Amino acid sequence: MSHKIMERFKQFVAPTYGRFPITLDRGEGAYVWDTDGKRYLDLGGGIAVNCLGHANAEIAQALAEQSAKLMHCTNFYHFEGQAQLAEGLAKRLGQGRVFFGNSGAEASEVMFKLARRLGQAEGRFEIITAENSFHGRTMAGISASGQKKLKDGFAPLLEGFAHVPYNDIDAVRSAITPATVAVMIEGIQGEGGIRPASAEYLLGLRALCDERNLLLLWDGVQCGHFRTGSFQSFQGILGDQIGDFLPDAVGMAKALGGGFPMGAVWISVKHADVLGPGTHGSTFGGNPLACAVANKILEVIDRDGLAANARALGQFFLDELARLREKYPTAIREVRGLGLMIGIEMGGGFGSFDNSKPAAVQWVFALHEAGLLTIPAGSSVIRFLPPLNLTQEEAQAGLDLFEQTIQKVIE
Repeated sequence: MSHKIMERFKQFVAPTYGRFPITLDRGEGAYVWDTDGKRYLDLGGGIAVNCLGHANAEIAQALAEQSAKLMHCTNFYHFEGQAQLAEGLAKRLGQGRVFFGNSGAEASEVMFKLARRLGQAEGRFEIITAENSFHGRTMAGISASGQKKLKDGFAPLLEGFAHVPYNDIDAVRSAITPATVAVMIEGIQGEGGIRPASAEYLLGLRALCDERNLLLLWDGVQCGHFRTGSFQSFQGILGDQIGDFLPDAVGMAKALGGGFPMGAVWISVKHADVLGPGTHGSTFGGNPLACAVANKILEVIDRDGLAANARALGQFFLDELARLREKYPTAIREVRGLGLMIGIEMGGGFGSFDNSKPAAVQWVFALHEAGLLTIPAGSSVIRFLPPLNLTQEEAQAGLDLFEQTIQKVIE
């Protein structure tokens, strides 16, 4: 069965992904099964998407009930679900309004257009982003991202983006020109290897943007929606230092829809009217089905205390991984992260590895054999991005499989 499916992929599906040789059939909670019946503990979460796990019954019910009422109506009209969701998101940030799309790349696109339209009258259009950042795979997204591999073969890129070292406020200050209109960052670089911003960096950026009349754009697509134990990662990073810190726009997606395609951008009240009628749109953005799911997810996260669970289990993972790092220093070089967004820098060069491939991919393959799904990042990092409702027993099971794999690889 799996072989036939993979052959059909080769014949009919565009080869834009380096797919692992696993053919998934179904899921339940933190587990998935392939078409051959093998079970995997999924600590990758669909790349930080499946915040309530697989086949969540409450999401399925919300979809079924909404689909029997209204699936699509276009954004020419009003409906309760979208108003409820916009209010629910805004209340977790501050006064402002929300635009709905279908993905993280679309969320980035909204912020690019917001910045350019705001600065147009003054001839300002440049946006400063960070090296190793990732802001989507549209032409604007790869132009904004600070990773060369994303750009190869797609010249000429969209002009107006400058890339500077992450967590370096002086580098941002030096890159500002008369044409600069915004700074855009991730609170934790996900594709860049799980690298969190420092509190000093965030506070410095806000002060600098205020001083130079620049927008501070926040890409919370991967690190947002309670992934780090707070609604947005800056809330957890800053903690008691947060004061009145708030970006001018916050991009969201991934866990926002828990597996149903959805993206959004919260725009502060000061700039909420910059993108007026006709300046942007989305046929499917904020459709009734997506909003029903997203509203249900917020309800469940609040009801079940999943932000606190992410903080507690995240610390459990970090503590246990630190212990494993001391025990296996050649395999685990560094552990980074916040909440349930964890990156593990892995060693390579082991005899059982095909060293023509990156160490991260080699480790992911080895973990597959043990029945554990993780997500690679860069050449040597694997990511744990599990559901927010993961149990400690499941977390321990994942750590056990991880340690067993290390022992097998380095023996």
